[in-house]
Amino acid sequence: MELAGGLRRGEIGFGRFLRNPAVTVPALSEAAGRRTGERVEGRDILAIQDTSEIVLGGPKMREAGFGPVGRGGFLGGVLLHPVLAIDAISGELVGLADVAVWNRDKPIKTHHANRPLAEKESQKWLNGAKRAGEVLSKASRITVVSDRESDLYEDFARKPSNVHVLIRANANRNLVNGRKLFDHAANLAEAGRITVHIAASPGRSAREARLVLCFGPVSIKRPERGMPTADLKQLPETVNLHLVDIREADAPKGAEPIHWLLLTSHVIGDFGQARLMLDFYRKRWIIEEYFRTLKSAGFKIEKARMSDPAAFMNFAALAAIAAVTVTQMVRARDNPAGQALADAFDPADKPLLVALCKNYEGEVPTARQKNPHPPDTLAFATWVIARLGAWTGYYGKPGSATLARGLQRYHAIKYGRQISAGIV
Repeated sequence: MELAGGLRRGEIGFGRFLRNPAVTVPALSEAAGRRTGERVEGRDILAIQDTSEIVLGGPKMREAGFGPVGRGGFLGGVLLHPVLAIDAISGELVGLADVAVWNRDKPIKTHHANRPLAEKESQKWLNGAKRAGEVLSKASRITVVSDRESDLYEDFARKPSNVHVLIRANANRNLVNGRKLFDHAANLAEAGRITVHIAASPGRSAREARLVLCFGPVSIKRPERGMPTADLKQLPETVNLHLVDIREADAPKGAEPIHWLLLTSHVIGDFGQARLMLDFYRKRWIIEEYFRTLKSAGFKIEKARMSDPAAFMNFAALAAIAAVTVTQMVRARDNPAGQALADAFDPADKPLLVALCKNYEGEVPTARQKNPHPPDTLAFATWVIARLGAWTGYYGKPGSATLARGLQRYHAIKYGRQISAGIV
């Protein structure tokens, strides 16, 4: 039975595994987080978080118990919220710090404004920051990065003490000085300009953009929101932050100018620090690459056909963990001299990868048949996994689907090796 992206379940055992009460999303996330936590020691880490809807179908999926997703709520599916650990300096994807999966299967009777934050989906942003602080505690510094949806007063006021936040502003907040945030940002003095490459995205072509940077401290006021909930009233009345306002100068005709207003708990004292926040925020694009690998480009998780929401959520968590490795390999493919093998594979994997490499190279390999990368690099493993996924090594670069297929085959070989050695 095809589950997703060419992954097939040939035996009932996998379904039983997904339905085992001991197999849960938190347990799978905890195991992945432990591995990542060891890899981040001493590193400057970005914890990038976001949510993606996993859309599985229409009325049949809704009847099976999958909650509403998409516009109008006619489609059924689940929501997935990962926290990716990224090396802030190199931009390397180090691992998965946390993943949450949930199903909107219970009707909500209380109006959104009257519910405590703990009962809202917005709690996911605070949970993600909390887990980042716990899982990545060995890092030299942790900065949680997220987009406009996470612009909540609670995210600033209740952030963990060992975590910084960097959030793109969405709300035009009231400031202590009596002004509005957007007006205040528009009147900041220019600190400097830089030119950056802006990658293509839906509805936008790639281009070189000239960006104007401004920065300064701000004190934001606790929102009133009509009748504030009890948990909001318990928060401090003000929070001191720094903002970095980024505007595109001379945007091409017909193109929407870039404008990012970032709020952060980092202290921004000069142009270099402001530019660093811009660099941090731009690395948020990695999570979009990750979602693409999980959905359309690699695992095609939305093509899975499972009628049990609880089992599917476990499957989604497993796919989310595997998609990190595939995303790491895609990035290593384009940066072969960079990331270490240990960021994606366990030390015990190296001998097996070397043996498989020798098998594909043959006795006297030509230059095109030989793995060109050192065995301690992730690029070395990427070459091997791609060959297992049916890449010939001659034409183009292996894509996410090829690497996902190769990774599945690698784990099957690894499991067989463990059986033969009496390990399992």
